[in-house]
Amino acid sequence: MTIEHKVQLVEKLFFQLEKESAKFAQSSGLHCISGCGKCCSHPNIEASPLEFLPWAFHLFKNNEGENTLNLLSQTKNKICFIYTTSTNTERGSCNNYKYRGLICRLFGFAANTDKYGKLRLTTCKTIKENQTDNYLSTNKAITQGLSVPIFTEYYMQLNQIDFTLGKVILPVNEALKRALEEVLHYYAYHPFPDIQK
Repeated sequence: MTIEHKVQLVEKLFFQLEKESAKFAQSSGLHCISGCGKCCSHPNIEASPLEFLPWAFHLFKNNEGENTLNLLSQTKNKICFIYTTSTNTERGSCNNYKYRGLICRLFGFAANTDKYGKLRLTTCKTIKENQTDNYLSTNKAITQGLSVPIFTEYYMQLNQIDFTLGKVILPVNEALKRALEEVLHYYAYHPFPDIQK
C-alpha cells in the first residue's frame, strides 16, 4: 500500500472520529477551555507513528520533512514537538492542529473500558474540576448507552491500516520522528506523489 493511500485512510478515520466527537460534545456539553493545552504539555504522552503519518506526509510535500527530522533528532524536550504556546485561542496551543494525532483527538472526549468492563470517560483534571456536573452526568449517561468514541476501537481501526506502524507505541516525539522517517524512506525509492489529486 502506498504512503498516500495510508494517509488517506488515516484521514478518513480522523474524519469519522471528528463527526462522532462533535456529536458527543453536543450531547455531553463538555468542552475544552479555550487555549488551555495542559494535556498537550504533559511530558509522557505516547502515540503510534501511524497517527502522525498525515503530518509527516504534509511536511514532505512542502519540502520540510528533512529539516523537521533534523530538528526532532536534536531535541531533548519530551513535550510534543508540534505543541507550542500560542496566543491563538481558537485552536488552543497546537502548532499543527489539522495534523494532530489520534491520541490528541481522543483524549478528553472518549472512553476507555475499566477493569470491570464498564466504559469510563477519559478526560483531564481541568474538565473534571471545572465542569463537574457535566462530567458526572456524562459518565452516568455513558453507562446508560450514550454514544462515545472509544479508545480501543479507534486504535484497532488504525492498526488495520498498517499493523506495523499502528501497533508500536512510543513517546510522542519518537512517534513523530518515526513517521517522518517512514515517509522519507518510502520516497527515497518511489516517485514523488502527485499532489494535484
